[in-house]
Amino acid sequence: MLKRMLVAPDPGRLRLRNATRAVFGIGLAVTFSGLASHSLPAAVAGGLAALLALFTVTDARVRDQALTTSLLPLVGFPVLALATALHDYPLARDLAFLAVVCAGVYARRWGPRGHALGIFAFMAFFMAQFLHAVPGQLPELYTAVALSLVTSSTVRFGLWCYERRLPVPVVPALHGGSGLARTTTRQAIQATAAAAFALGVGQFLSADRWYWAVGTVWWIFVNTASRGETLVRGFRRVLGTVVGIAVGLLVAVPLHGDTALTAALVAVCVFGIFYTAAVSYSWMVFFVTVMAGLLYGLLGVLNPGLLVLRLAETGAGALGATLAVVLVLPVTLHATTDAWIQRALHCVHACTAEAAARLAGSPTADPAPRVTELEALLGRVRLSLAPLVHPLNPLRARKARARQVLVLLDLCAREVRGLAAVAADPDASHDARLDAACRRVESAVLALAQPRPVRTELLAAPAHAPHHHPGAEAALTHLHALEGVLAELAAPLHTSPRSPLVPA
Repeated sequence: MLKRMLVAPDPGRLRLRNATRAVFGIGLAVTFSGLASHSLPAAVAGGLAALLALFTVTDARVRDQALTTSLLPLVGFPVLALATALHDYPLARDLAFLAVVCAGVYARRWGPRGHALGIFAFMAFFMAQFLHAVPGQLPELYTAVALSLVTSSTVRFGLWCYERRLPVPVVPALHGGSGLARTTTRQAIQATAAAAFALGVGQFLSADRWYWAVGTVWWIFVNTASRGETLVRGFRRVLGTVVGIAVGLLVAVPLHGDTALTAALVAVCVFGIFYTAAVSYSWMVFFVTVMAGLLYGLLGVLNPGLLVLRLAETGAGALGATLAVVLVLPVTLHATTDAWIQRALHCVHACTAEAAARLAGSPTADPAPRVTELEALLGRVRLSLAPLVHPLNPLRARKARARQVLVLLDLCAREVRGLAAVAADPDASHDARLDAACRRVESAVLALAQPRPVRTELLAAPAHAPHHHPGAEAALTHLHALEGVLAELAAPLHTSPRSPLVPA
């Protein structure tokens, strides 16, 4: 798992840039919050607000990111006030928390902005429990959060805004249907049911730290779209928590709240959270768990028993999420994976069309953004297929089929990247054969989109013609290879998922 994290591709070094910027932005936010309030809880609140703003705001355009960030206090401050006001009324507090969970998940239907606002609202309620905040602390908490958002935004949109120069892929969530057929509606109901279960079990385990179980439910449901994805994420969260607690016992407890060393290690954890989030959920949870232990050490309440309780609460939350996705309006894995694969295939066709237009001399055609979009879509396909390729999956036929789909889609991406690189050559000239090849790719994609297999005949690879431009020859080679890979995808996509694959 560590090797996978270290060798995972990082196009444009986006993960490295994002993680480094996060450490810088959050560090400044915590510093200014602490200087303004001289309060440790306020500094923690400010740091958490900055982390959430940098981590959860993922709109495609920079100005949309700035707008979403500016809206965070509008949802966070009222929720924070509500949580502190209900601190002494457990039943009302619990009902309000469940309502925030339901509304926060349902808000994902409005895309990245709804997703970010929902997370911030939930974490505002969670933060009030974490800090045991009371109404009298609201002024300093509001000041710290606002100052942190301004500081982190100055870093993100002013001092270090690499998004203006590098494409940042954003993949819209799957919605589909209306009412209970809509994924976000089903997930809102599932998450609320899971949170209710976790809340009850969590309070049985601890009257003071019960919110950990609810937090586990929330973060398991983030960025999942099917029953299988949620189950795998629950397993990975428990795994990351177990390893994080073990390291916390060895690192955080002996520090005894030493401010300088704790701050340095928290910075390492922040870097780890941002750097690993896109490639390994278990590692991200590991860094979150270690950071939480370090923060509890600063607050003076850390001990081995507290870390064991955290593990028990995490288990309660994971169990609640498992029961909810299995028993409450389950969203099947097959429907979700098929939808993501179809999106990726249509993006493959769009990439080839843009490349062909560029080679034909169009000044506006550019396949590069489509290639970036395809990479993001393939990330979602991998996430969706993760339950099937998981080592613990006993269904060998489905596992083999899922692995073959991933291999073939990666080959598609490789050919598309090569085609885009050829199209970027300003000297590459138009070749009449490119249009025909692109049409065959389009036909292959449409055939894969049919509910039944459609037989397509592959044309022979174009022979090299000396009078043609080398760029056109290279493009034709990529297109023909792409056509062949798309034809191979027909077998795993159009036969029963339970039947064994027949070797080609």
